[in-house]
Amino acid sequence: MKKFGKKYVEASKNVDKTREYSVTEAIKLVKETSVTKFDSTVDVAIKLNVDPKKADQQLRGSLVLPNGTGKSKKILVIAKGAQAEAAKKAGADYVGDKDMIEKIQKENWFDYDVIIATPDMMPELGKIGKILGPKGLMPNPKTNTVTMNVESAIEDVKKGMVSFKTDTYGNVHSVIGKVSFDEAKLQENLEYIITTISKLKPASVKGKFINSITIATTMGPGIKLDKNSFDI
Repeated sequence: MKKFGKKYVEASKNVDKTREYSVTEAIKLVKETSVTKFDSTVDVAIKLNVDPKKADQQLRGSLVLPNGTGKSKKILVIAKGAQAEAAKKAGADYVGDKDMIEKIQKENWFDYDVIIATPDMMPELGKIGKILGPKGLMPNPKTNTVTMNVESAIEDVKKGMVSFKTDTYGNVHSVIGKVSFDEAKLQENLEYIITTISKLKPASVKGKFINSITIATTMGPGIKLDKNSFDI
């Protein structure tokens, strides 16, 4: 049985597990129940009425949060020629092609958060897919990390792009910001994510699409939201 720390237990007393809170109440409560000394991340878990085993019900994509994530991400761009030069000018932290791929392979190098690649480099990156895949670092066209417009992709990441995909249980997880964000910004980010996800309902899914929505801070208790709080 999982044991929780004293701070978590105390914070949990402020959350009614039988209730579904309005978005305004939940945002206020998630800030109040943060249990860390550092500026915790606020996450959302969306349980969807999908069968992840069916290819047409697997969601994957990216979006740019209106107010960012509160975290700066290191960007590695795998590209050659003009696209590599464009990436450097756009502020990528690392730029290269086969040299960077070899560095990852030989040195187990992961000093970056996102990899953006041009389509022509994907065959080379595919050779280390077993290294990048488990860490969620493999570029994908659906998340706008495989593109010929590296400048735009870098700009999106810097603005606060988050990627999402359904897990094996049909859940989608995403960051919505930091505890230090004011309530209005957290709420705007959350509403944007929920609205975006709701529009991605597969045609083969009948009835309701979103089963439940829960937010929590790093190591904090989960807070269930009333789906009627959202314009979906």
